[in-house]
Amino acid sequence: MNQIPLKIGERLKEIRNTRLLTLDDVAEQTGVSKPMLGQIERGQSSPTINILWKISTGLKIPLSFFCRQQEAEYRVARLDKKNMITEENGGMRAYPLFPFDPMRNMEAFYIEFDAGVRHESLPHLSGVEEYVFLVRGRLTMVIGGKEVCLQEKQSLRFGADISHIYYNNSDKICIVYNVIFYPGN
Repeated sequence: MNQIPLKIGERLKEIRNTRLLTLDDVAEQTGVSKPMLGQIERGQSSPTINILWKISTGLKIPLSFFCRQQEAEYRVARLDKKNMITEENGGMRAYPLFPFDPMRNMEAFYIEFDAGVRHESLPHLSGVEEYVFLVRGRLTMVIGGKEVCLQEKQSLRFGADISHIYYNNSDKICIVYNVIFYPGN
């Protein structure tokens, strides 16, 4: 069995049990159906990144909570295909580098967008900021209806509590590092 769906399911069940929530409660808070939530908990379904965003937003927890691992004093991050999250029929591949850490209130991803891929991200919680560092290619971002075009080695910071779109309108792969900061408590 694939490890990621099982980890996600274990984390979902952990947060649900900690908060004494039923699957019905979680379905109401997230807008994700009870049968889907049950399949995720049992490791029988691999949710899309949009489903994970719905769950994390509804439960008010960071997306990378579902991929966290035991921390050492330091950590060297590397791309790990078994932790890869795909979207847009595999045209977008997100690799969690540093899952959410409540001491730092941040998470970091390495993301690849194939040529022509467009991905719309749901709004994050109020106060969340995203940083996008474009390593290779071109990327058009649409943030709150405003278009921003990034070239190689440019970066962008924006309030991510509104809908935002990543669009690789070129004919080559686009690679970014994405860092998400959450407001402190």
